[in-house]
Amino acid sequence: MAAACGPPPPIVVQSGMNATRLSVAAAIVLLSVRAGVSAEAPPGASSCTGCHAASAGIEAMASLAGRPQEKIAEAMIAFRSGQRPATIMNRLAKGFTDAEIQAIAAWYAAQKP
Repeated sequence: MAAACGPPPPIVVQSGMNATRLSVAAAIVLLSVRAGVSAEAPPGASSCTGCHAASAGIEAMASLAGRPQEKIAEAMIAFRSGQRPATIMNRLAKGFTDAEIQAIAAWYAAQKP
């Protein structure tokens, strides 16, 4: 027996709280999409963007976007412990926990270079 062809079923829009929630959720998703940036930066990542800017051409230091998470985290941990020489990074890195370092490294790794 063949399936009947015809127009798709109508979209039913509910009024009230469910429709409001759906509208708000859709707006949040649409407004949060930005080209080249995945998700919102984790706490602490703004400390990095002064020197490691996400936009090409305005970087004081090398961009971290798209670099391997492991490499970024290893560097931060080495700066924090003093094993890697630095002028500023050793002081900045001391303010981050291991979890914060991993979150920042994961976020930068997910960015498009």
